[in-house]
Amino acid sequence: MNAVDPLLHPIVARCDADGRLVHADPRFLDLVAQAGGAVGGDVALPEIAALVRLSRRLGIAIARTVVVADGDDDLDLSIRVEPDASGVTLTVGGWQARPAWRPANERASFQTVEADWQWESDATLRLTHVTPDAGARYGFDAGAILGQPLVRLFALAEDDDGSFPILGAVAAQMRFDAQEAELRGTGRRVLLSAEPQIDARGRFAGFTGGVAMLGAPAPATTEGAEPAPIMAAGFGEQLDRSLRRPLERIISSASGMSAGVDGPIAERYSGYANDIASAGRHLLGLVDDLVDLEAVERHDFTVAAEPLDLADAARRAAGLLSVRAAERSVRIDRPAFDESAPATGDFRRAVQVLVNLIGNAVRYSPRGGSVWVRVTQDDTHACVIVADQGKGIADTDQAMIFEKFGRVDTSEAGGSGLGLYISRRLARAMGGDITVDSAPGAGARFVFTLPLG
Repeated sequence: MNAVDPLLHPIVARCDADGRLVHADPRFLDLVAQAGGAVGGDVALPEIAALVRLSRRLGIAIARTVVVADGDDDLDLSIRVEPDASGVTLTVGGWQARPAWRPANERASFQTVEADWQWESDATLRLTHVTPDAGARYGFDAGAILGQPLVRLFALAEDDDGSFPILGAVAAQMRFDAQEAELRGTGRRVLLSAEPQIDARGRFAGFTGGVAMLGAPAPATTEGAEPAPIMAAGFGEQLDRSLRRPLERIISSASGMSAGVDGPIAERYSGYANDIASAGRHLLGLVDDLVDLEAVERHDFTVAAEPLDLADAARRAAGLLSVRAAERSVRIDRPAFDESAPATGDFRRAVQVLVNLIGNAVRYSPRGGSVWVRVTQDDTHACVIVADQGKGIADTDQAMIFEKFGRVDTSEAGGSGLGLYISRRLARAMGGDITVDSAPGAGARFVFTLPLG
């Protein structure tokens, strides 16, 4: 067995887009060689190779603890696999050695003892694993749910105190127990519990949890009934109260550290602080999306109907995104200040819709590209057209992008998959709509309409 220092700095390896090992630190190469692998070939450690494939397929970073053989003994490793355009980077920490054999009376993990099946998520609560046969046993597609938010599989419910145990656990990055939920589409009540996972750099990497099935399925709903909402009533409001302030503090503190507000820090720590702030902003965006999702799916949801200038809304939305566009070297060509497009709707919601449309255009435009924002009108509607120079959207995918959690390519950096769904719901609530005209290789052209003012 190799001598292992548990305080060893994380070791880095690199695989190409086909999963072949192209570089690794010597300690990791030694493990791979023991399993019959080498640079230029597949990662020969099955548990790690499976994480590489899954991360590439879902397009998200995955962190997990795995056990690998090292001679006659075992190693507990904490693995973080992060995909990019050309492959994946593996960060390997932990390196805790232990005997391969365990006493027969050793207590198994709480998931095995108390749960009927298991699940795992990344730090943004997207599912990265469910027990393979759980879908067939309990009536859902286990393969299709991977990469989707946890709430796509479970409709979370409040406890007796009116709170959600999982929310406090996310904020404190700690274990939670007894989170009641419903397994979507089955009517089955379940109880969720989970332990937090920490990656090789000490960062929160998600949860490893178990599902205990409770009782029999609820009676089937009648044909034509409204589909169940994606979240239990009040979840978005509770989520906002529980997470917004802690996340804002995290983002503010990490940004201040990175900027050296309290004095200079080492470059690598500045990078860590940037990573923390970026992750916090991503989670805060997810909170905003889930709060909006709950709002737009309420049966009594309404928006204001007041005079507004859609050209002014477009200019303001473009201004809010100017820094993000500059960082990506993308130019936003916005309406001139003397242009106007009188319409009827809710000004704040119209700006929200346009921030989403222009933000997507910036995200998917190539560096050095342009995003065009134009206003026009016909006999009944005022229109804003947002056009980009991205890779375009195939006809077969154009309906899907407006669905909840709909994303064409999960391997690309993107949001929660809720932005276009929420934006179209808002547009239609104001008497307008959002449509798309696109083709592969020809960019995308989104048209947002509102009734004339």
